[in-house]
Amino acid sequence: MFQLLLYEPEIPPNTGNIIRLCANMGANLHLIKPLGFDLDDHKLRRAGLDYREWASMRVHDNLDACLISLRPERLYALTTKGRRCYAEAEFQPGDAFLFGPESRGLPAAIREALAPEYQIYVPMVAQSRSLNLSNAAALVLYEAWRQCGFAGSGR
Repeated sequence: MFQLLLYEPEIPPNTGNIIRLCANMGANLHLIKPLGFDLDDHKLRRAGLDYREWASMRVHDNLDACLISLRPERLYALTTKGRRCYAEAEFQPGDAFLFGPESRGLPAAIREALAPEYQIYVPMVAQSRSLNLSNAAALVLYEAWRQCGFAGSGR
């Protein structure tokens, strides 16, 4: 239903949590190299539990290769520099969500390649830097899924 793209993820437990999130939502996970860890990392396996076998996950050599492969109709970049709150967006099945590395976020060139309405943020109190990557991914993906009536949830 949704495509979740992690651009150069750095922290294994975050990616493990997101593997579990995607498996439970039916979202496709795309990891974009370079990765800050090995896919056999103990912390990644621990956080993802046994969900890795249930998750649809692909690794791409770079962002261009990922986007050529996916050809998403709509690509949202999650960034603290966005001008539009994620809750204001109207999501559709097939939307793709791009998250940057934990320590530095998405590079300016990637953000600037997208129209402002596709650069979205998660609200925080003043002076906060950012949310944990897996928490932000869960917020945004669940809002998108909610807007789509939790299609495929079986409930």
